[in-house]
Amino acid sequence: MKFLDKAKIKIKAGDGGNGAASFRREKYIEFGGPNGGDGGRGGDVVFRAVPNVNTLIDYRYKTSFAAQRGQNGMGKMRTGYSGDTLVLPVPTGTVILSENEEIEYADLNIDGMEYRAARGGNGGWGNLHFKSPTNRAPRQANDGLPGEERTVVLRLKLIADIGLVGFPNAGKSTLLAAVTAARPKIANYAFTTLNPQLGVMYAHDREFVLVDLPGLIQGAHTGVGLGDRFLGHAERTKMILHVIDGTEDDWAGRYVAIRHEMDSYGGGLLGKPEMVIINKIDAIDEETLAARMDAFKKSFGRKKKPEIMTISAAGRIGIPELIAAIEKKFLTLENDHA
Repeated sequence: MKFLDKAKIKIKAGDGGNGAASFRREKYIEFGGPNGGDGGRGGDVVFRAVPNVNTLIDYRYKTSFAAQRGQNGMGKMRTGYSGDTLVLPVPTGTVILSENEEIEYADLNIDGMEYRAARGGNGGWGNLHFKSPTNRAPRQANDGLPGEERTVVLRLKLIADIGLVGFPNAGKSTLLAAVTAARPKIANYAFTTLNPQLGVMYAHDREFVLVDLPGLIQGAHTGVGLGDRFLGHAERTKMILHVIDGTEDDWAGRYVAIRHEMDSYGGGLLGKPEMVIINKIDAIDEETLAARMDAFKKSFGRKKKPEIMTISAAGRIGIPELIAAIEKKFLTLENDHA
C-alpha cells in the first residue's frame, strides 16, 4: 500500500429536509386542519481514528464527501427520517486542519476518537407549527437548513515509541530490519527510504514501535532533499535514536547538522530523550574507532553528552546490548514520570 501522510478534502454535511404543508382530509372528520410534519435533520460528517492503518491513501483519489440529506416531512404529522452520519475512517494520529493549515480542529491520537467536522442542517418546520387562532389553515412550511461545508487538510503523524533519524545511508533501515521484523528497502545509495517505515521491537515481555524516517541532509528545513516533512512523525515519539555512519570522518559535524534541522523544524524534538548510535563499526579498525569516538565526545565540551552506543546493524554486532539499553532507558523514563 502506498504511503500518504497528507491530504486535502472537501466535506459537506447533509441538508435538512423540508417541512410539509398538508391538511387532514379524512372521511367523517368534520374539521380538518394542518398536519404537515417536520423535515429530518441532515447527516453529520465525522472523522474516526482507526487502528492498523498507517496511510491516508484512501483520500488521494476521492477528495469530496457528502453526508445524506434529511427526508422531507410528510402528512399526518410524520417527521422525515434524519440523514445517516457519514463516518470517515482515518489512521490514529491524524490531525484535522483548516484549509490554510493555520487552525488545528482536532488531533485524533487515540483509537476510536471522533471529531464531528461538519454538522447537518436542521429540518424545516411543517405547517402544523404555524397554526394559530387567527391562521387556522397555514399553507407555509420551512425549507431545511443547509449542512455545513468546508475544506480540511488531513495530516498524519505516525504514533511510535522510537524515531530513527540521521543522514541518508547511515544505516537506519538496516538497523530497523535488525531489531524488528520489518523489511524496509536497503541499498547502497542515498534516500533509499522515501517514506517512514514502522517496525515492532520486542524486549522480554515488552514491545516498542520504531519508525525509520527518510534521511535528512543539511538544509532539509528549507526543502532541500526530501525536506523536513517527515519529521512530523517524530513529534509523537518518546525517544530519538540518532544513527551516525561510523565510516564518516566527522561524527560531530553530522550530529550537529541533524540536530540543527530538528531544531529548525521545532515540535519539541530537541527536548526528547536521545541515544546516539554509531553504526558500521565492523568497517573500521579499532584504532580509528577509538580516535573518532574520543573526538566526538570532546566535541560536546561541558555540555551533557547523550548516551552513545556502537553497533553494526548489518553484522548484528551490539544489537542485543542496544535492545537492552533501550528497554532500560524506557524504564528510567517511566520511573521519572511516575
